[in-house]
Amino acid sequence: MDKTITSFAEFYPFYLNQHSNRVSRVLHYIGTTLSILVLLFALFNQQWLLLLLVPVAGYSFAWVGHFFFEKNKPATLNYPAYSLAADYVMVFEALTGRLDHSHFSAPKKS
Repeated sequence: MDKTITSFAEFYPFYLNQHSNRVSRVLHYIGTTLSILVLLFALFNQQWLLLLLVPVAGYSFAWVGHFFFEKNKPATLNYPAYSLAADYVMVFEALTGRLDHSHFSAPKKS
């Protein structure tokens, strides 16, 4: 991507395109869900050191998806705030049946 993205509305279609592999998306869903659960557990139990695991829980699954399935560079490296927001939007849209699959490229033939 050569052009600098300046809004979330501009970023989100790019983000979805970078998550065209179904396995990668599922790994993102798992990581995002785990990060929320770890955050809630840490807050409710006042286990402040567990807050260090929130990004580990989320990004470890997501980056496995990028490096092994998508074979692309995580958008988090260039757009951390937009990428974090997009993770939650994608999970919400997937759970509510609103995820726009037109941004996903066709599966590659072997």
